Amino acid sequence: MAVSLQKGQKVDLTKSNPGLAKILVGLGWDTNKYDGGADFDLDAAAFLLGSNGKVTSDGDFVFYNNLKHASGAVEHMGDNLTGDGEGDDEQIKIELGKIPANIEKIDFTVTIHEAEARKQNFGQVSNAFIRIVDDGNNQELIRYDLGEDFSVETAVVVGELYRNNGEWKFNAIGSGFSGGLAALGRNFGVNV
Repeated sequence: MAVSLQKGQKVDLTKSNPGLAKILVGLGWDTNKYDGGADFDLDAAAFLLGSNGKVTSDGDFVFYNNLKHASGAVEHMGDNLTGDGEGDDEQIKIELGKIPANIEKIDFTVTIHEAEARKQNFGQVSNAFIRIVDDGNNQELIRYDLGEDFSVETAVVVGELYRNNGEWKFNAIGSGFSGGLAALGRNFGVNV
């Protein structure tokens, strides 16, 4: 059974799951009733970060316009433009053994595409979650439901994988940002 996390909780991933090599990070959400006339398009991304909390190059930002990291360790499975339906809306596959040694953390984010122009924010989003699945047996290992803590934010750092004494752990972050993808990119050192 999956470990269900609260905001700020950290849990071991590889130590309690020996042999874990490939994981699937599933992100999902629903939109509340919204009558702004524009579609609601949320986008998942992964930032591969060094010890300073920044990307080492713009290629360490994996998203709908850069689907695969050069190392082959992180692959975004494609952009879902509507978020309709049950389950994961976007997925990112990770091969733990291929993550470059200089990468200490991988932060997972969700942003609202053209949020300012469309007058959209995370106050209009519900049932947002991130889950970590063992890609070998399709077993859900970790789940973090974000709750309804957001209002005007247009980007959220949902959670992160991080190295600790040679093992991988997961941190449920749930931290909102204003300024969307550009603000997140600047925070992580991406040239935007």
